Amino acid sequence: MLDVRGLRKVYEGSGRRTEAVRDLTFTVEAGELVCLVGPSGCGKTTLLKCMSGLLAPTSGEVTLGGRKVDGPPPGMAFVFQEYGRSLFPWMRVGANVELPLKQKKGLGAARRKELVADALESVGLADAAGAYPWQLSGGMQQRVAIARALAYEPDVLLMDEPFAAVDAQTRADLEDLVRRLWQERSMTVLFVTHDIDEAVYLGERVIVLSKSPTVVQEQLKVDLPRERDQLTTRVTPRFAELRTHVYEQIQAAKRGAVAAPGAGEEAEVAKAVGTAGGVPVDVRKDMPPLR
Repeated sequence: MLDVRGLRKVYEGSGRRTEAVRDLTFTVEAGELVCLVGPSGCGKTTLLKCMSGLLAPTSGEVTLGGRKVDGPPPGMAFVFQEYGRSLFPWMRVGANVELPLKQKKGLGAARRKELVADALESVGLADAAGAYPWQLSGGMQQRVAIARALAYEPDVLLMDEPFAAVDAQTRADLEDLVRRLWQERSMTVLFVTHDIDEAVYLGERVIVLSKSPTVVQEQLKVDLPRERDQLTTRVTPRFAELRTHVYEQIQAAKRGAVAAPGAGEEAEVAKAVGTAGGVPVDVRKDMPPLR
């Protein structure tokens, strides 16, 4: 469904040149829920903006269903981190959810109303259409932002740390909401987060990014049961193993190294090569084993 090939992004201006993303290559299959993690400042948001057509890459390309992304594609929706800034406070919840539908050709007012009602019901806000965003809690506002994306009926949903600003209890509820909606609607979801536990709990696969300039550090298959819950999944030994492995990978990424694989045979680890004095070296030989 999504194919990222050799993506590179360099910011230039005010006499400064910053290489945010160096060489990113990975795929997301149709119907897959993939979580993306990495050190702070590694370019996760830059990557999503390039994938959504909101930002042009310096080189490389992104394709959606085989077609190159050179602007916001019609089959994709984006849920932003700052829900308070992505909702219009002077518009009621129903109008906020309906807004992008007005850009879709062939959708009459009756159909738009149906889609809005269905999306709000899906996120547990069936009775909130007449409220203003500022009358809702932070968690409810983020549900509105998710409903707006769902109403658009996307093939691919990009989510940029959408739960970073909510409390722990609300975050757990929203995580379960995303898993449920993903299963019910068979969407392809790419979920960016800085929370390792969240990435392992949500994802069917976790992509770990290196520090900036960014490359793919590791791709890890999450072999937890498809049906998950906050009480039992997070206390299983396998969850702890996967969480520890991803944590070690991120710590290694901060050092510019790659930790040795060991979270399971399903881990898809690319050849780890670092640079010392301009000479390529295998950095894994100096890392302690995970087991």
